[in-house]
Amino acid sequence: MSLIEVNLPEIIKKQYFFKLKSYNRIFSSMVILQIVGILFSLGGTGGGGGGGNNIEYNVSYYSSTTMMFFTFLWAFISAILLTTKANRFDDFSFVTTRVCSHLSNFLILLTASILGGLTFFLSGFLLKIIVYFFVNRQVYTGEGYVPMDILIGITSSILYVLLFCALGYVTGTLVQIHKGFILLLPGLYIGLIIWGDNNRFVGILKNIMEFFTTEHSIVLFGIKVILTAVMLFAFAIAISNRLEVRQ
Repeated sequence: MSLIEVNLPEIIKKQYFFKLKSYNRIFSSMVILQIVGILFSLGGTGGGGGGGNNIEYNVSYYSSTTMMFFTFLWAFISAILLTTKANRFDDFSFVTTRVCSHLSNFLILLTASILGGLTFFLSGFLLKIIVYFFVNRQVYTGEGYVPMDILIGITSSILYVLLFCALGYVTGTLVQIHKGFILLLPGLYIGLIIWGDNNRFVGILKNIMEFFTTEHSIVLFGIKVILTAVMLFAFAIAISNRLEVRQ
């Protein structure tokens, strides 16, 4: 009988690169969804017009809101997919623990958040270029960008994607513990829509959203998101201990 020293950082590293290659479909789906978002955005998000003295004008508004929706949806679903039973079985290719598996998943989602946030932010510039060259309209972008604004925009985009990854990961873990959550979570969402503002829980959700969206300091916003993501991942690790070692 021999004793084998287990190097946890090395195992996490191997799992990370293994999953990075195995789950490349996650990143390809991100590109596809963002392209779809750009195509939807070409229709504009609003507009208006007017005229007088033989002059007419039409104004169309373009924004990256649609790309944002698709990117957040991609982050949420991708995180859920990492928690499925089939993907958990891949970890048994290594001498590992459940914590190592979660940490490697966290690194995958962190990588996805960086790529997703970066491409989402840059897709806004791509939309303006497409509108300028192919939609045959004069583009007015308002005030110009300074490097600090771009850095803040990229950072906030990455943090938002990370937050949705954490939410998706907890959701997927809950579903793996009990399949009843598949019906419970959508039912809760539908109930919130039906009850609307008369539901106290809706007010709590609005306060939570405002806790993030109304923050003006990028430093404080980053602290809020990182602490929330860490707590969500820690919660997922804690509740996943109820799962059997291998189902």
